[in-house]
Amino acid sequence: MTTVFHRAPRATLPVAVAGDGIEIIDSQGKRYIDACGGAAVSCLGHSNARVIDAIERQARRLPYAHTSFFTTEVAEELAERLVDAAPAGLGHVYFVSGGSEAIEAALKLARQYFVETGEPQRRHFIARRQSYHGNTLGALAIGGNAWRREPFLPILIEAHHVSPCYAYREQLDGESDEAFAQRLADELERKIFELGAESVAAFVAETVVGATAGAVPPVREYFRKIRAVCDKYGVLLILDEIMSGMGRTGYLYACEEDGVAPDILTIAKGLGAGYQPIGATLVSDTIYDAIVGGSGFFQHGHTYIGHASACAAALEVQRVIEEERLLDNVKARGEQLRSLLRERYAEHPHIGDIRGRGLFVGVELVKDRASKTPFDPKHKLHAVIKNQAMQRGLMVYPMGGTVDGRIGDHVLLAPPFICTERQIETIVERLADAIDAALHLTTVE
Repeated sequence: MTTVFHRAPRATLPVAVAGDGIEIIDSQGKRYIDACGGAAVSCLGHSNARVIDAIERQARRLPYAHTSFFTTEVAEELAERLVDAAPAGLGHVYFVSGGSEAIEAALKLARQYFVETGEPQRRHFIARRQSYHGNTLGALAIGGNAWRREPFLPILIEAHHVSPCYAYREQLDGESDEAFAQRLADELERKIFELGAESVAAFVAETVVGATAGAVPPVREYFRKIRAVCDKYGVLLILDEIMSGMGRTGYLYACEEDGVAPDILTIAKGLGAGYQPIGATLVSDTIYDAIVGGSGFFQHGHTYIGHASACAAALEVQRVIEEERLLDNVKARGEQLRSLLRERYAEHPHIGDIRGRGLFVGVELVKDRASKTPFDPKHKLHAVIKNQAMQRGLMVYPMGGTVDGRIGDHVLLAPPFICTERQIETIVERLADAIDAALHLTTVE
């Protein structure tokens, strides 16, 4: 029996007792390769001495100071570092404790910005189907994860959704990337018209879609066209890089690859690499100046924002990534991972798509490759794959409802940035064995 209220109380979980590089060790001594970073979190693995020492030094000096009384040296230095590398115009950082908090801060900041600038009628938020922005009520409301939203619909704020940039499922036969991107931008523009351009506050999107659809990258020019629509109607662009940011795609900020700068950008997960809970909302100078020149106060806050020990951990994580040139390894190992998967599954009847950027990779499974027909959700293929992978000492991040919140299965991979060539090979070998075993069990049923 346990007194912990676990996510799935009926499940019996192994007890994690230690971490060693890219592996987690349980109480029975079994080792698991963390090929998903938990949830795209543990980008430096589980035993980085530099980060652990940085936390210890800060905790001995000053573990916590409430931000209504003090700032701290580590918070100031971390913010400066993040801004120096950020897309143009993002000049300020609001620290929180995780991804959902970062999105909540972004939504409230967008709303307050328009109140401060004399446009209080701007209240609508538009996001995309098959997106995920967090599990707190505001984040859940704008997200497009139907399964997570459904039980709570009566208490969610109003939100609006347009089509995702999901090329495998949504791009038409013979439609170029340029035409696909334009069609989606036109759809956003129509939605803005439908709601009333003067009433729309922001468009929210994951730069690379994470958990709900499985590492879905945008086609080229998509975000440039979306940015143009937002600018045309004075709508803020909020990019969610909670999963895809902080080096996961091979760029510190994923939107660098798309050549766009949002008005607000959210990060978490890889920011602190799991060594401490931390997230952040990066804000444009325009929005910041409006707050400072108006009420002078952001009407929002949490007890642990700007936590000194968390900032110290994140600061050292970012130093390690830069000094050890880990983004180069992310690009190289990511290319290797996708290449090995595509080679392995080139003719496989049940692997529909292999996609992603950097070490952020999705594998979508289908009952029929030619028609892209998904498996019946009754099989819960994604859950069977997770179980089979764990038996083989491999952690992956699968999910169902890939297509529309009900049908479809995918596996998300987000291994640590420190992976070697041989470790990537091992990940592919174990994953392939797990998928084969799961498919056998499913088809036998």
